Amino acid sequence: MSTDVGRPQHLTTQEARQRLEHERTSRLVQLQAIEAGAGPAEADLKSAQTAAIQRVLKEIDAAGQRLLDGTYGTCSSCDTAIPPERLEILPYVRFCVTCQQRSA
Repeated sequence: MSTDVGRPQHLTTQEARQRLEHERTSRLVQLQAIEAGAGPAEADLKSAQTAAIQRVLKEIDAAGQRLLDGTYGTCSSCDTAIPPERLEILPYVRFCVTCQQRSA
């Protein structure tokens, strides 16, 4: 018996857009919290966290562009479909698991 009964096999454009917007909003909230909470002693940590969040925001923007140009959900390296389960977890991901592991 399949555990996927009733689950879509891929994200619709609207679902992908909503997930990307949710990710963007979450990261912006994180940036605000970092700005509000870090003291001078934590400047290096604050800088590293801010840089990491800004990288993710760029990835989210790039995913939005892929959504517009019709390449969203396709691995940027091998051109295979990225599994919907991976896109549910990381809606801005550019690579399938195999290609991501190769680049790491």
